[in-house]
Parts: sequence; structure tokens; C-alpha cells
Amino acid sequence: MFMNRRDFSLSTTAVLAATALPLGLLSEAARAQAKPPQSGKDYLTLDKRVATDAPAGKIEVIEFFWYSCPHCNAFEPAFEAWMKAAPADLAVKRVPVMFRDDFVPQQKLYYTLEAMGRLGDTHAKVFRAIHVERQPLNRDAAVIDWAAKNGLDKAKFTETYNSFAVSGKVKRAAQLQDQYKVEGVPALGIAGRYYTDGSLAGSMERALQVTDALVAGIRKGA
Repeated sequence: MFMNRRDFSLSTTAVLAATALPLGLLSEAARAQAKPPQSGKDYLTLDKRVATDAPAGKIEVIEFFWYSCPHCNAFEPAFEAWMKAAPADLAVKRVPVMFRDDFVPQQKLYYTLEAMGRLGDTHAKVFRAIHVERQPLNRDAAVIDWAAKNGLDKAKFTETYNSFAVSGKVKRAAQLQDQYKVEGVPALGIAGRYYTDGSLAGSMERALQVTDALVAGIRKGA
């Protein structure tokens, strides 16, 4: 349920061949771990707080992910449902990571879709293209061709993809990844203060429970 940094030394083909454990199989284990989360065990408390982009009065939650990660693909439906049900005081966003240079095209793809207002109808299609249709989408040309074949205006997509704004988002993603000391994906950053993932929490389902508990503590002034 978690892909560590060391796993990224594998080839993209090997990574795509990895088998993710279905989230549903983790429910009993997650329920068994329903005790209050502990710092240093279920999550990490950051030594230095990270500046958040959330509006005043909002608590920021970040999902760090990589489109080609099979565990991120398996986690996506659960995270999407959690995000849609999030209370109004949460500011939830995704941040695509970059552990190798060939991650950058997918970072630019995500931020281009965001800039064009197309994440809602296309984000899941990217996961499907990679994990079902076996398209690696790890080169600029492949990403642009895929976007055009999926109904996005090729000229506008290419212009946005290569824009200063998207480049700035990619740089900001790298900063957040480093500041949260992301060790693998999927992972969650909470309020610029905490970090958790499937390795720490035991599963990504449990990581969402840990996040809920930390958010509740922040609301109470913890």
C-alpha cells in the first residue's frame, strides 16, 4: 500500500507490473488499529512547520502521489470519496511528487489539467491510461498526444503545459515534497505540521483515520 523511495530505482515497466493490495482487504486491520494515533508511530510531527497555502481558518491536507504508482492508483477512489466528504474547514489538495526526472511530465500533466479546469473529468482517466491501458506517459510528447486524444485542445494544452505558471507549480511541489520529507507515495501532509503514510499507519485507510484524528486535534487547539 506504499511505495518507498527505494522502489523508484526500478524501471517504470517493473513499477507498473507491481500488484497493489485492494483497499477493501485492509478494513479489518484498520479497524483493529482504531486506538488514538501516536506521534512517531502512526505519524510524524515535523521538526519545522511548513507554510501552507490554505485560506485563513482552513486546515490544509495534502495527498502526495505519483500517477504511475500502483498504490496511488488503488488509493485514489478512497481518497476521492474522503475528499468529497471533507468538512468545509478543510482545504484538500493533491501534490504530484518527483523522485526521478521522468516524473516531471506527469507533474506538468496534473498542473496543466488543473489550470484548464479539467481535473474533475480527466484525473481518473490518467490513472486508467497508465494502469489499465499500460501507457507510461513519462515523456512530454506522449503526454501531449494523450491529452489531444482525450478531447483537450492540443495547442492550448501544449501552451499551458510549457507555461511559466505550470513550471512554478512543479517547483512548489518539489519544495513541499522536501519540506514534508516525503519517503514514498501515497502519503498525506496535514496542516504543515504532520506527515503520515501507509508504512507508518499500517494502511492508507488507517492513514485517513490518523488524518481525521489530527485534524480534530487541530480544531481543538492542539
